[in-house]
Amino acid sequence: MAISAKQVAELRRMTGAGMMDCKKALSENDGDMDKAVEYLQKKNLAAVAKRAGRVAAEGAIGAYVHGGRIGVLVEINSETDFVARNEDFQALLKDVSMHIAATNPRFLDDTEIPESIVEKQREIFLAQMADSGKPEAIMGKIIDGKLAKWKKEICLVDQPFVKDTDKTVGQHVTDVASRIKENIKIRRFVRFEVGEGIEKEETDFAAEVAAAAGS
Repeated sequence: MAISAKQVAELRRMTGAGMMDCKKALSENDGDMDKAVEYLQKKNLAAVAKRAGRVAAEGAIGAYVHGGRIGVLVEINSETDFVARNEDFQALLKDVSMHIAATNPRFLDDTEIPESIVEKQREIFLAQMADSGKPEAIMGKIIDGKLAKWKKEICLVDQPFVKDTDKTVGQHVTDVASRIKENIKIRRFVRFEVGEGIEKEETDFAAEVAAAAGS
């Protein structure tokens, strides 16, 4: 069937794919927009997977400071210095930095979580369910499920992306990599918060107000 320029433009707007790729996707799927989107997604993911083995030693460091109280540095790598200056890449740096500031992930991915921390969390979940009365076999599966969910909550790449919670940070990076057509990886990050880790004197505000009122 004949594919109109309007259809091609709409598919390009939806996916960010090249014009010829959009035209081919529509032609291959008889003009069905949903199938064409799926076709391009599969093609892009396959291309990203092929690029995943290539060395990404260039890139840039992004910085974000929120209200003078939270600061983030993040390193994202690309294959070439040219791509690191790309508008999409720079936007990715900013978006990931802001995400880290907002969600405070503890690790990049689950390979970074020390086994001692995993076991400690397992003990916590077991203690929480000690009086549940569930059989041991079922308890084990429930705990494993809780641990898997917990890991996704504390690992950056598995967290729902704050600007689009329908996908994870890792999926967002993959989407950008598919547009840029290079291997892109978040390598490391650090987050600072004013006063973090300092023991603060606990004060009873209500008592202070009462004392001031009585003086």
